[in-house]
Order: sequence, then C-alpha cells, then structure tokens
Amino acid sequence: MITVDINNNGDFTSIQEAINSLKDTSKGVTIFIKNGVYKERVEILKDNVSLIGESRDGVIITESYYANEILEDGVKRGTFRSYTFMVNANNFHATNITFKNEAGFGKMVGQAVAVYAEGDKITFKNCAMYGHQDTLFTGPLPKAEKQVGGFTGPTMDAERRIVHQLYEDCYIEGEVDFIFGSAVCYFNRCTLYALDRNEKINSYYTAPSTYEESKYGYVFNKCILTGNCPKHTVSLSRPWRIYAKAVFIDCEYSDQVIEEGFCDWNKPESHETVNYFEYNGHGPGFTPSKRAAFSKQLNNLEVQAYTKEKVLGPDFN
Repeated sequence: MITVDINNNGDFTSIQEAINSLKDTSKGVTIFIKNGVYKERVEILKDNVSLIGESRDGVIITESYYANEILEDGVKRGTFRSYTFMVNANNFHATNITFKNEAGFGKMVGQAVAVYAEGDKITFKNCAMYGHQDTLFTGPLPKAEKQVGGFTGPTMDAERRIVHQLYEDCYIEGEVDFIFGSAVCYFNRCTLYALDRNEKINSYYTAPSTYEESKYGYVFNKCILTGNCPKHTVSLSRPWRIYAKAVFIDCEYSDQVIEEGFCDWNKPESHETVNYFEYNGHGPGFTPSKRAAFSKQLNNLEVQAYTKEKVLGPDFN
C-alpha cells in the first residue's frame, strides 16, 4: 500500500505524484490518503486503482477550474476540462474522500465539475462531492455533440459504451444538472443536496443522457433529496438526451421538489422516450397524483427489475 500525507509522513505528499509513480496496476493498487486538504487536480488513467481516505471529512481534494475561464489560446475551458478529479479507467474504487470544485455558482463561472468519472466497475463509497453546476459527470458522453467543440476534453474521442458505476452512502451537492451523463449508475443511500440560486427552478438533481439501447440509466435507492431551496423549486430530472432514464425507489423528498417532479427541457419529443419512474416515495415532496404525465409510478412487480444486482450486472464487484 502507498501512503500519501500532506504533512510528509508518508510515501508522497501529493496524490497525483503517488498515482504517477504506479507502474503495473494489473493486480490492483491501493493508495491510502491521510487527512489533509489536497489542493490539486487529480487524474487516474490506469485500471484497478483504489483510493482510501483516512476520513471523509478529513481528506479533501479541491480545485477551482471552471467552464468560462479563458485559456492561453483564447478558447474557453469548457465543461469537460473543468474537473477537479478525473478517473478514466475501469475497476476504480474511492472510499472516505471529499471532492470539491470551489469555482462557485454557474451564473458566474459556468459549469465546474468536481468529479469526472468514466469507466466500468467504478465505485464511490462514503464520499462527498461539492460543486455548483455539473458537480458529477458520469461518463461516457452522449453519442453526438450538439455544437462543435461542445465535448472538448479528455474523453471526447473515447468509445461510447455502456458502463456501470456505484455510488453508496455518498453526499452530492450542486445546482443545475449536478448529476449528469450516460453511465448506468446505482445510487444507494445517498443524499442529494440542491443549492438555491434564486430562480423559478433552482436546481435539477439529474440530467441523464442514457443511451437508447441501455435498459438502465440512473437508479436512486433509499436516497434523500433535499437542499436549501424554497418550496417547489427543484426538479428531480430533465433529459440531457431524450432517452434519459432516472428511477427513484423508496426515496425521501423534501418540499422543495416541484409537484410535477420532472421537467422535459423543452423537448416534447422526450415524453415518448424517457423513463422517469418512481416507487414508494415519501416526504412532503412526493406528490404522485400531480406528477408529470410523462412519468410513471412503478408497481410492486415492476420495481423488482431495479435491484442493485440487476442494474449493475452479476459480475460487478
């Protein structure tokens, strides 16, 4: 095991230096990170890497890159080069770590990604992710961009494939579309915290771009949907692409959730293609009789298709 300690009581003082030292990760490598604030951009490009923090609140990886920043070539950084932490690899695991993008509200800086997660069999357990607009990107990207250069970033030319990711006992905070992307993701016992930006709709918890051929998209099981927003000003989801899938099972909703639950992002064609489902919600924000007509309440039989094992697949570890 490799140890990182910002106070120089380990093998490295920088997380990225520890990652750069890895040669052969075929048998798996674990990096233990001692408590400290690590102000650095971290990139993992090798399979089979695990990061374990000493404590979630004590291990903080933070930076402040943002989409509207003008780079030396005169071009904006853009969403997909704004990340604090990126993993572009398979079989990656993070435990007990806080990831932050501290650039600020989207109105001021545009998108600012805290975690850019692309790859299969990725897990984040007991982690926290703080940002504003576009906090967590669950890659891959949609199959086609809508404007030239819109996907400029580290995986813009990567294979568009169905991958599986698990987020368990995590805290995720943001405002606009703060969980977005095309991966199949299972969120188990997570807390989603929406930030008030003084708008009619203050936040969209999710913006999936699920591929048409994928049976699953985002599944939230026993999650808490809360925040600091006024009543009825937060949407559960809107479709980044029209085959978006987001399923909420046994979740607790605060009263800030809009009564219709979901938005269509001015894409009426998505009414026939999205899978926006709920089951057995509770709390003041769960108003099934007032939900959008293009959403659905699952019955006891239908919900059985959305177990963690079925969503992530039998070989997920």
